[in-house]
Amino acid sequence: MSNYYQQPYYYGYQDDEYYRQQTGTFPGMSPATPVPQFPSGSTITPGGTITTTQPIFEESYVENILRLNRGKIGTFYMTYDSNTEWNARIFRGRIEAAGRDHIVISVPETGQRVLLLMLNLNFVTFDEPINYEYPFHGQVVTEQTPI
Repeated sequence: MSNYYQQPYYYGYQDDEYYRQQTGTFPGMSPATPVPQFPSGSTITPGGTITTTQPIFEESYVENILRLNRGKIGTFYMTYDSNTEWNARIFRGRIEAAGRDHIVISVPETGQRVLLLMLNLNFVTFDEPINYEYPFHGQVVTEQTPI
């Protein structure tokens, strides 16, 4: 009968994982050299300068498209789940502002301002052509940016 304490201790996965967390490598491995991250399509010059070759454009999210069309009148189709009085509403108004989670419109007939949540937005229609291409190429668009 062998004695429990005379058995060799096995360094299993959990011990290896602890060692890796402490040193960054597994036992017997050399430390890994970190790989620098840079945009796809870029080149690195001998001085370490990263040069991008791709043009930078604003991404086409709904909020950005609405900002491009600030001042235009749109019809906003919204739905509200679990609402017993009305589960769908239509708003028509001039786009004043748009953020990541909201749209501000003004109703021309009444001058009333309405804050709509993007969460409830289904789609928007316009009676005129809309601006879709971002002319500012990565610059920040503010309230002072020309329409």
